[in-house]
Amino acid sequence: MIKTISVPRLKSPVMICAWPGMGEVAIKAALYLKENLAFKEFARLDTPEYFEPSGILVKNGVLDLPRLTGGVFYYYKTAGQDNDIILFISDAQPNLGNSVHYAEEITAFAEKQKVKLIYTFAALTVPIDHAQNSKVWMAATSKKLIQGFKGLNVKTLNEGHISGFNGLILGVAKNKNIDGACLLGEIPIYTIQIENPKASLVVLEALSAHLGLGLNLDALKEKVKFVEEEINKLIGYIKGESPANTPLSEEEIERIKKELAAFTKLPESARKKIEELFKLASGDLTKATELKNELDAWSVFKDYEDRFLDLFRKKKPSQ
Repeated sequence: MIKTISVPRLKSPVMICAWPGMGEVAIKAALYLKENLAFKEFARLDTPEYFEPSGILVKNGVLDLPRLTGGVFYYYKTAGQDNDIILFISDAQPNLGNSVHYAEEITAFAEKQKVKLIYTFAALTVPIDHAQNSKVWMAATSKKLIQGFKGLNVKTLNEGHISGFNGLILGVAKNKNIDGACLLGEIPIYTIQIENPKASLVVLEALSAHLGLGLNLDALKEKVKFVEEEINKLIGYIKGESPANTPLSEEEIERIKKELAAFTKLPESARKKIEELFKLASGDLTKATELKNELDAWSVFKDYEDRFLDLFRKKKPSQ
C-alpha cells in the first residue's frame, strides 16, 4: 500500500529507483543524490509481505525479526531543466516470488505521477583491477533512449543479463509504455561484497550529464580514493608488501573481500584505532588482548579473524 504524505506539482517527472545490490552501487548512488540535492519525502510504500528476512536481529541478547518495508518516494524540483525527479529508495529487494507484484505497485504509482521514464542503477562485474577506471554501460527499452546518452562516455550493453530487480522493473514499466534505462557501473569480480564508490561515481556522472543536474561529486571522489587506498593496503599486507598489481589467488581474493568489508562498515576513527592496535600487536603480542576487545566491541572480529590469527602464526610470545 502506498501512503501519500503530500501531492507535489511536478514538471514532466522522471523516476530513479534503487535498492541494495552488488557493490552497493545502486543504493549508494541514490543516497548520494538524496543527500546532495533538495529531495523531499512525499510518499511511502509499505509492503512487508513482499520481503523475507535473511537473518535475525539481536539487541541486548534478545532476538527479533527485522521488519522490511517497501521504500520511500522523494521528489526534487529542478531549476531550469525539463524534468523534475522522483527518487524511490528501498531498503531491500523483494523475494523472487513477489518481484513482479512489487514492480507493478511502483510502476502504477509512476503512471499516476505521469512518469514517462524510469532509471535504475546496477553493478557490472568484469575482470578488471580495482585501481582501473570503471566504465559505465547501459541498456534501455528503446534505441532512442540509448541515443540520448550519446557523447556521455556510456557504452551500450548489446547482449547480456541484468539480474535482480534492477532490470525486472524496467520490463514491467515497458509493458505500461514507460521507458526505462539501467546504468551499470563496472566493478572487479573480486569486490562484489565490498562497497564500490567508483562504480557509483561513473553512474552518477552519466546521469548528471544526461539530466543536466550539475551534481557536485567531490565527496564521492574522495571516498573513491579512500577505498582504493584501503584495498591497496590490504593487498600489500596479504602479499607481504608485494606490488598490488600482481596476480591474486582465489584464497587471497576471499581474504581481501572479508577484510575490506570490515573497513567499509567501520567509522574512520575505529579503523584507525584497529590498524594502530594491529601494528602494536605485531611487535608485542601482549597487545593482542586489547586488539581482540576492540574488534569485539565493533562486532567485526570475524572479518579480521584470519589477520588476527596470523599474528600468532608469525611470532610466538617471548619466553
